[in-house]
Amino acid sequence: MTSYLLPTPLVRAPAPERTIFTVANGDLRQAANLKCWPTQEQLEADFSSAVNRIGWSVQRAHSADTASGHGFIDSQRMGIEVFKTIPSDAPVVVVEAVWQYSHHVLAGLRAHRGPILVVANWAGDFPGLVGLLNLTASLTKAGIAYSSLWSADFTDEWAVAQLRTWLQTGRIVPDESHVRDLPVLDAAQPEVVLGVALAHQLQQEQAIIGIFDEGCMGMYNAIIDDELLNPLGIYKERLSQSALFAEMARVTDAEAETVKTWLDDAGFTFHFGQDDAAELTPDQVHSQFKMYIAALRISDDYGLDAVGIQYQQGLKDLVPASDLAEGLLNNVERPPVFSRDGSRELYAGLALPHFNEVDEGVAVDALITNRVWTAMGLDPANTLHDVRWGEEYNGEFVWVFEISGSVPASHNGGYDKSYSMRQPPMFFPLGGGTLSGISRPGEIVWSRVFIMDGVLHVDLGRGHVADLPAAETQRRLDATDPQWPIMNAVLHGVTRNQLMGRHKANHAQVVYAPDADTADRALVAKAALFQELGVLVHLCGDVIA
Repeated sequence: MTSYLLPTPLVRAPAPERTIFTVANGDLRQAANLKCWPTQEQLEADFSSAVNRIGWSVQRAHSADTASGHGFIDSQRMGIEVFKTIPSDAPVVVVEAVWQYSHHVLAGLRAHRGPILVVANWAGDFPGLVGLLNLTASLTKAGIAYSSLWSADFTDEWAVAQLRTWLQTGRIVPDESHVRDLPVLDAAQPEVVLGVALAHQLQQEQAIIGIFDEGCMGMYNAIIDDELLNPLGIYKERLSQSALFAEMARVTDAEAETVKTWLDDAGFTFHFGQDDAAELTPDQVHSQFKMYIAALRISDDYGLDAVGIQYQQGLKDLVPASDLAEGLLNNVERPPVFSRDGSRELYAGLALPHFNEVDEGVAVDALITNRVWTAMGLDPANTLHDVRWGEEYNGEFVWVFEISGSVPASHNGGYDKSYSMRQPPMFFPLGGGTLSGISRPGEIVWSRVFIMDGVLHVDLGRGHVADLPAAETQRRLDATDPQWPIMNAVLHGVTRNQLMGRHKANHAQVVYAPDADTADRALVAKAALFQELGVLVHLCGDVIA
């Protein structure tokens, strides 16, 4: 009789009564883990105290590593090994005060059978809320049940009550009373006619989005499979960032200097210093201008309708940040770039939508927004922002929307109201400048394309950018990352907790309209386009449709 070497079954200890297991997922970049560790320790202490006061115990599933200097899960392999030690039916809490790479813990959470809670501290100084939203969006895409919770220090009445409910029932039900499905639209309404026509054009003529390496920073939720993407009429051109790096080497110094001259003439401000390790230098932005030119030339080579650069893995070790290039691409008015032989201006008079961090939910949204706004004769410049943090001001909740590097200059009121600062060394070792500014007051449409229950959805809402005093905006910048562009966003009819409980991404897409009526009409056209493509459309908050 043949015998085989059978694997030893994995035996897990039973879950102790009234005990939860906590894990702390972190960054792949050790500099970020080290800097963020003290903030994480404080959050874990606050959360554990809250759990203890309710009469439960907390067991950390992995100890801090004295060799690394932090206690984060910092790789997928480590995440798998940590979850092997957790009883499969135990309550598990992912505690996040930082940005985290969701794929580190997805394998363990997929296999886990007990209730799952993701918590973050309500604070702007480190992006724990952004990390929470990415992980919960990734869990939504994966079909993994979870609950989520946030608090400044887990002593407030609301958070304690929600925590108590989860410990007793294993579930927190988010308030989604602000969300409703798209009603039947008037087929004769001009905006509906436009949206339907643009949908038919997209499916008949088709579009290509260029992906410079997929899966940036563990954002599983940001990958849309071809089977969901292609029926929209959108296809991927899968590119390597090594090709972008190689193309940058072919761009001449003189060509890069023309970009700098154009920006100087437009009134754009560079905050230069001399310390390359900590300050922005001319050499850094010179490299970024080469990336801008290279990205347009490769996009022209492949006939791309939108493009996304991953950067923060791979390229971050080779060249300065991609952000300045990204912000320029998203603006209609931008430095001209010509074909290699100088005979053609590339994408003349057009924005080339760029989806930062290769977030493909942003890619679909940016492409469709660009087409609707262009057809309506509006400025199509649109961008993602991190849903970073927020506080009330003068009776309304004002979000800090703040993407890590760049927005279209028109969002700030023009290049003369925009500036560039060095990206933080914690995330960007080779530096590079931002395209930053304070988003101008005005009416906006916000949205998010996401995967839930195996199909594409989009949430659509209305809002405005608040006109805060300069001192208040600076306080908010100082409480987050002052190098980055900020939008003081008010979402109409959506509370803080409603957005956090519903939003299926760390990113929100925003675009301006000249007035409230135009914004309402443009939203209808966008909703009609998505619906005609077969995407499930949801209206959030106070929306006229």
